Amino acid sequence: MKFFEKLLVANRGEIAIRIMRACRELDIETVAIYSTADKNALHVRYADEAFQVGEAHPSKSYLNMERIIDIVKKSGAEAVHPGYGFLAENANFARLCQEENVTFVGPRWQTIKAMGSKVGSKQLMRDNGVPVVPGTDGGLKSLDEAKKVAAEIGYPVIVKASAGGGGIGMQIVNDEKALEEAILASQRIAQSAFGDATVFIEKYLVKPRHIEFQVFADEHGNAVHLFERECSIQRRHQKLVEEAPSPVMTPELRERMAESALRVAKASNYSNAGTVEFLYSNGNYYFMEMNTRLQVEHTITEFITGIDIVKNQLAVAAGETLPFEQDDLRIRGHAIECRINAEDPLNNFQADPGKIVRYRSPGGPGIRIDSGVHMGYTISPIYDSMISKLCAWDSTRPDVIRRMRRAISEYIIMGVKTTLPLHYAIMNNQQYMEGNTHTHFLQEEHILNTLERYKRDEETRMQTLAGSFDQGKKIAAITAAVNTYIQQKKKS
Repeated sequence: MKFFEKLLVANRGEIAIRIMRACRELDIETVAIYSTADKNALHVRYADEAFQVGEAHPSKSYLNMERIIDIVKKSGAEAVHPGYGFLAENANFARLCQEENVTFVGPRWQTIKAMGSKVGSKQLMRDNGVPVVPGTDGGLKSLDEAKKVAAEIGYPVIVKASAGGGGIGMQIVNDEKALEEAILASQRIAQSAFGDATVFIEKYLVKPRHIEFQVFADEHGNAVHLFERECSIQRRHQKLVEEAPSPVMTPELRERMAESALRVAKASNYSNAGTVEFLYSNGNYYFMEMNTRLQVEHTITEFITGIDIVKNQLAVAAGETLPFEQDDLRIRGHAIECRINAEDPLNNFQADPGKIVRYRSPGGPGIRIDSGVHMGYTISPIYDSMISKLCAWDSTRPDVIRRMRRAISEYIIMGVKTTLPLHYAIMNNQQYMEGNTHTHFLQEEHILNTLERYKRDEETRMQTLAGSFDQGKKIAAITAAVNTYIQQKKKS
C-alpha cells in the first residue's frame, strides 16, 4: 500500500534513515536534505534524491523552514516527515506545510502549539482531570509569587522553561535563598534557547521514575495506547537507557496511567503518534509533558508490540484509519534501548567528535541497530553526538539484560570516546537488574566512580578486536595475492 508517491525527510542521521526504510518498504520515493557538513552522510546516499539545504549550522540548514519548503516544491514531494528534534515540534513549520498544501506527518499545528507550552499544557491537563505536579498555575509573574508558591508546596522545587525540552533551563532549588538566582538563570537560558523566557515552578520529586505512554490517534476519532516505556536513567535530564515495559508497572497502574494518557490525547485533539510523559513517585503519577512527535525510543515499543510506528504515521497522515484497536494490542517480551553517544562519561559527558576509525555493530537474535554512521564517518561537533541506538529484545527482562550485555561486548567503535562502557556498567549493576531505577540513578549508584575499570576493559577489548581486524586484513591480502599468482600461472 502506498500513501504518498514522494516524501521529504526534514532531518538527518539515524532517524532520517529509519523513516526512509519505512518508505522504501512502502514504495514511497524519498528526498533527503543535507547541510554542507553532511554532504557525504549516509542518509544522503540512502535517499532517492538529495538537496543541499544550507550551511552547517542548523539555523542555516535543518531549521530553515522556507528553504525546506522550497526543496519540497522543487522535488515534487507531497509530504514531509520531520523526525525528532529540529522542526519536529515547531508549530510554525507544521502550519507552513499546511498553507503550502504539503502533508505534515504529525499532529495539527494547533496541537503542537498547545502542547509545546508546558504552562499551557499543564493547565489543560488540570482542567481535564489529569494529575499534574503541584506548582504555579502559569508562568511566573514575580519573585514574590515564586516565594509564596515554593513555600506552599515545599522545597525542593524545580524551575522550568515553559518552551522547549531536553532539560534545557531546568534549575533545582533547595531553599529560598537560591530561588531568585535560579529563576533568572532559567529565564536567560530559555530566552536564548527558545526565544521565550517564560518559566514556572513545580514541586521537585526527589527520586521519581520517568514513565511515558506511546499514544496513537487517527483523524476518525480512534485512539489507542501502545503501552509504556521507562526512561528513568538520564544524564542532565536527557535519557540514556529506556526499556519497555516498565519494571514497576502493574496491570492496575497501567490501566490508570493509560487512561490518563488517552485523556491527554483527547483533550489536545491529537492525531498521529505522540508520547505522554509522566513522573511516578510513591504510588502517584503526574503529567509532565507531551512530545508531539516520533520519539527516539519508539524502537522498543515496536519490539514489544510488533507495530511499525513510522508506517502507521504515514498511513494516518494520509487519512487512513488505524488498522488496530486497543484489544488487538499485546505486550510481547521485554526490550531495552541504549543510546550510544560520542561522549566521555568520565568527563561530565563531554562530547567527543571525531573520525570513527574502526566500526563493527553487533547482531544476532533480538538485536536492532539504528545508526547513521560507518567506519570512516566523522562525527561533527555541530550536531547531536549520537552514534546509534542499540536495542535488544528477549522474552523476559533478565534475558534481555544478558542479551544487551552480549551485544555491547560485540560493539566496536574506535576513534572517539563513547558511552559503551557506561552502558555495560549499568547492565551489570545490581539495582538496575532488580528494576530499582529513578531519575537520579547515575548519581546515587555511583556508577561513574566505578567506570574507570570498565573503561580500561573496554580499551583492552577494542585493541584486541582491532588486532583481529588487522590479522583478517593480512589473511585477506595473502589470499588475494595467492589467487592472483594462481591465475597468472594458469594463463602462462
